[in-house]
Amino acid sequence: MFEVKMPQWGMNMTEGTITQWFKKEGECVKQGEPLVEIEIAKAIDILESPAAGVITKLVANVNDTIPVQGVIAIIDG
Repeated sequence: MFEVKMPQWGMNMTEGTITQWFKKEGECVKQGEPLVEIEIAKAIDILESPAAGVITKLVANVNDTIPVQGVIAIIDG
């Protein structure tokens, strides 16, 4: 089991908002594949999957604002 966490893309970043998931629960994902779109400080960035496996849980929903290092998904390898 691998916990995907909200990244910190800058020193001042404290949270990010999920704007779009590219995968659904139960789908397979490859390491490095686009996983989720995140808005930070009026900018949009894409988080690539840090691990390969099956997405067992999307913890955060679209429009949820999650603190840095908060769990946003779980991947079971």
